[in-house]
Amino acid sequence: MSACASIRRHSLTSGLPPYVTREQVEERLQLIFPEGTPNRIYCTRQLSASTVFTMIYIGAVQGLDRYLGPIHVYRMTDDQAAKVSDSERVAYGEDLRKKSYVVPGNPWYADNTREPIRDETLREGLVNIGAVIARDDLPTTSSKPRYALLSDFAALFDPKLTDETLSAEISAYQARHLSRSALARVSLMQAGTVAGKSGVMVTFPNGETRRLAPGPSSIISKSVVEYFAQNFLQTPAVLWLSESGNKVVQRDDSLAASIGLQIAADKDLPDLILVDLGPTDPLIVFIEVVATDGPISERRQTALYALTDAAGFNRSQVAFVTAFQDREAPGFRKTMPALAWGSFAWFSSEPHNIVQLNDGRANKRFLTEFF
Repeated sequence: MSACASIRRHSLTSGLPPYVTREQVEERLQLIFPEGTPNRIYCTRQLSASTVFTMIYIGAVQGLDRYLGPIHVYRMTDDQAAKVSDSERVAYGEDLRKKSYVVPGNPWYADNTREPIRDETLREGLVNIGAVIARDDLPTTSSKPRYALLSDFAALFDPKLTDETLSAEISAYQARHLSRSALARVSLMQAGTVAGKSGVMVTFPNGETRRLAPGPSSIISKSVVEYFAQNFLQTPAVLWLSESGNKVVQRDDSLAASIGLQIAADKDLPDLILVDLGPTDPLIVFIEVVATDGPISERRQTALYALTDAAGFNRSQVAFVTAFQDREAPGFRKTMPALAWGSFAWFSSEPHNIVQLNDGRANKRFLTEFF
């Protein structure tokens, strides 16, 4: 019998899951839902830890016939959370809604937190990803508690699970409950966050290699060269690759000259310039890597068009891409409003997909020929 199976059996016979602190819950949520998990912020922030803690506290777990409502979370206090006997835990879960029941201490959250608990943490986060189930026998307007943790998800929080055993159980849970695409996204994100002190080695389309400085921008640049270029271009080549501090890592002036493009270091140049040599008329792709800031904005798009206009390129031969690590990355949320219409957004954690900001003028050739 696995550790989790033993814990589930204990929960059903004792009536409540083993007690665990909110801090321990928050730590484990970070492990269960690593970078790359869809809607990760809704599953791992402190409000999520408070919600999962409270569900464990009152026994709102699949098979125990107890359920949580948002009120259980926002009325919880440090004083109440420190009451660990089964009778105190059950009383909080069952009697909280009675006017005579008094919760000691200061509530963790204001009453108006019920909406983010219900809509974000539960519906968009834990329910959506399959960690929480909701009763389907209640009207949508009912105020009765309706949420419970999936039993094998709840079992991951038992404090007796540690080290290798905990890691094995988490991996098994992820394999059972995260979709194949979600698991692939997590794997890419985890691979993308590993960069040694010696830097990030990038393999170019022609087989040459270059070493970039350690850092998140270099990891995204590597993904652009090794994945984006291969997925979206027929015969890709790298004309320009620079790092922060304007260090030029790759510059192919002879190839640029052969297609009529003169590249001179300029503050408006992006991190990467790719060219697709497969079509009769080559396609120039300007790519800005964003770990924190600096997307392809309207101003920069205009400046780069001036460069290609001067070289005699038709604008149908030019595309603009801003590359991010992930849709959940702070850099994307911060810079999304500044992205230029007619450009594209690409995420290294989902390398086969791309977002088009279509204003009716977007590069239709890029869409039709290279998707």
